[in-house]
Amino acid sequence: MSQTVEVIINAAAGAGEGGGEQGRAVAEAFAACGTVARLSVARDGGEVTELARRALSNGARAVVAGGGDGTIGSVASALVGTGRPLGVLPLGTLNHFAKDLRIPLGLAEAARNVCEGREVLVDVGEVNGRVFINNSSLGLYPRIVRRREKLQEREGSGKWSAFLRASLAVLRRYPFLHVRLDADGRRVVRKTPFVFVGNNEYLMESLQMGGRERLDAGHLSLYVAHRTGRLGLLRLALSALVGRLGRAEDFDSLQAEEIWVETRRPRRLPVATDGEVTVMTTPLHFRVRPGALRVIVPKEVPGDG
Repeated sequence: MSQTVEVIINAAAGAGEGGGEQGRAVAEAFAACGTVARLSVARDGGEVTELARRALSNGARAVVAGGGDGTIGSVASALVGTGRPLGVLPLGTLNHFAKDLRIPLGLAEAARNVCEGREVLVDVGEVNGRVFINNSSLGLYPRIVRRREKLQEREGSGKWSAFLRASLAVLRRYPFLHVRLDADGRRVVRKTPFVFVGNNEYLMESLQMGGRERLDAGHLSLYVAHRTGRLGLLRLALSALVGRLGRAEDFDSLQAEEIWVETRRPRRLPVATDGEVTVMTTPLHFRVRPGALRVIVPKEVPGDG
């Protein structure tokens, strides 16, 4: 690593316009391992991507993303295919990407990993040209996220209380999607409450449920719920809680390199990618991009190439 790293953090994650206390903590964490952090603060996901592209055009050897999975995914989208490595400071709530790569969750340890770690190649997913590092979904989840964001903007509600209220409101209406899926030539037709596409395979029957053992297997994972009522959806949730989702009767899962999704209606629908929601026009084209992203991970992580 060079002695200066470009670090981009999201103001929405509490950094403030000038970086604030979080920015100072980031600078101190890198200074402790002899590296200067050149900090940029973005106001939203679009500006995160633009700042990452600007850093690359200015000759940055690596770009560090500080924030949740949405922020990390936005920086990653600028780095895909460039060969420049991504550093990760997991400053979000869930930090799935960092956990799956065994990147330390503490700020000081994560900064040291950027300074001293090794580089590996991992896959990314893509839907209609939009990159995702974790997963993408349509149906219930993006509808809940959009409603949650409206509640937060209108009422200033906390994230989790707004999420609960949004979930109850969406489940009360319980909308279905009529989808036609083509996964590497295998066709599936469903009336479903949700479709979930993961970058590589998610563990569904272990205490690590929701995580991934590897991010370089070169395929997407597709999970589709059958037509089911609210009780059926509750049964799926309970199956997930006890780590038996892969055995649920109302649930299909398969792996593919390329997936097409068509809907009878609507043609334009909200699609979530790494927790960020955008409106896309069907058909949706999902594909895996093997080894397209270079990431800095701990030296001691076994099994990565």
